[in-house]
Amino acid sequence: MPKVGIVLAGCGVNDGSEIHEAVITMLELDKANADMVLMAPNIDQLHVINHATGEEMNDSRNVLVESARIARGNIKDIVEITSDDVDALIFPGGFGVAKNLSDYAMAGAECSINPDVQRLSKDIHNDGKPIGVICIAPAMMAQILGEETELTIGYDDQTANDINTMGAKHITCPVEDIVIDDDKKVVSTPAYMEANSIKEAAEGIQKLVEQVLKMVK
Repeated sequence: MPKVGIVLAGCGVNDGSEIHEAVITMLELDKANADMVLMAPNIDQLHVINHATGEEMNDSRNVLVESARIARGNIKDIVEITSDDVDALIFPGGFGVAKNLSDYAMAGAECSINPDVQRLSKDIHNDGKPIGVICIAPAMMAQILGEETELTIGYDDQTANDINTMGAKHITCPVEDIVIDDDKKVVSTPAYMEANSIKEAAEGIQKLVEQVLKMVK
């Protein structure tokens, strides 16, 4: 069975991983009998958001510790993971991708990437293994890969322009569909960049997981 890495960015849409997107990804992989390696960087979150009010809290939390909530404790520090450990890599979305795994939320097209996220993504890509990116994660992947990699975040003009500025190529896409770059082995879907319900997000994520698994050698 293929072994798929899932990179988490915390726990919660506003300051970590989007929980629905992460769980749907895990469910689809489990239904396909794929093994999973859940991981996250062992770093402090940028900040903590009260998800009931949307306000920033006077608190600090660790990305790995918070991600372990989604992983039910079965999680690894991304620093320990190499391309040899997985056959593919998937990034669920959520603002944690743009705040913890990168600083895209603050820096836009000039963003920098967490060193271990950058390292692992590049190594996976260079080894010819597939990468799936969901929701806002394609914006981060545009900075990592560039090279006119075809990616989608749906229809948002500003993010699409940033993706193009970073050297990738944005393709508009409805929520229920995916964009496949066969040459680069990168698959993306808008999910909650466009979704109005968990059902809408799930349709594209299901197709993304299926396509990523097809691309595994």
